[in-house]
Amino acid sequence: MNRKSLHQLSLAAGAALAGAALVAVATPVLAQSSVEEVTVIGRYGPLPDDVRSISQTVSYADLDLGSADGRHELKHRIALTARYLCDRLGESDDSDPVVPSCREAAMKDANARADAVIAYVSYRGPTWEARSDWSGPYRRDW
Repeated sequence: MNRKSLHQLSLAAGAALAGAALVAVATPVLAQSSVEEVTVIGRYGPLPDDVRSISQTVSYADLDLGSADGRHELKHRIALTARYLCDRLGESDDSDPVVPSCREAAMKDANARADAVIAYVSYRGPTWEARSDWSGPYRRDW
């Protein structure tokens, strides 16, 4: 290889490294601009045969997940949404304890997703601003 081709090769490698660094820096910014919600999925019984589950998103855009209050509120929203969905699916409070309840399964699944989100965005930093309040599909007095 001559000097000119070595120089061109090193320039190409440098450009590739600069591009990789730009992607690494931009990725967290892109992740922060994504939709800030967790999906709760209720799966249960007596609906028409073609409907076996329903889902509802729960926003955390207005919550500071770096605070205990913010994390508690997200879990509370998930619990109420699971209750709402499973009530719509026909689950009663006196369901068979041998079979996992719709509500318990929906909460377990959504809370696992929420825990992953909390681990990733638990500290939003001093410049974070809450977005508008989220309104659940259920009554406020639940």
